[in-house]
Amino acid sequence: QVQFVESGGGLVQAGGSLRLSCSASGSAFGDNAIGWYRQAPGKQRREWVARISRDGATSYVDSVKGRFTISRDNAKNTVVLQMDSLKPEDAAVYYCNVDLFIGKSYTSQYSWGQGTQVTVSS
Repeated sequence: QVQFVESGGGLVQAGGSLRLSCSASGSAFGDNAIGWYRQAPGKQRREWVARISRDGATSYVDSVKGRFTISRDNAKNTVVLQMDSLKPEDAAVYYCNVDLFIGKSYTSQYSWGQGTQVTVSS
């Protein structure tokens, strides 16, 4: 069973920055795309935030484009989400997962980790 460990969350003022890190047990990352997701307070579903392919191709949800940057270090099996110009609406628990492209869309493959809490004060 793959275990994800997300870290780097915290409390920050609006306009501030945080750097989230994701690691996984074993060789879970492999040649797969890795996605960051978030679940805001009171929301039942996780929202996809960003994704990076094995080769470094990136994609973002519109609401974070230009503010968030996803990167990966394949040698260290680590994926980082740099979050700048944070807004109160970015507050959520952030998670990572391996994403596989199945059919016409990406699907997260493994059980979710504990996530890391991001709180943004206005």
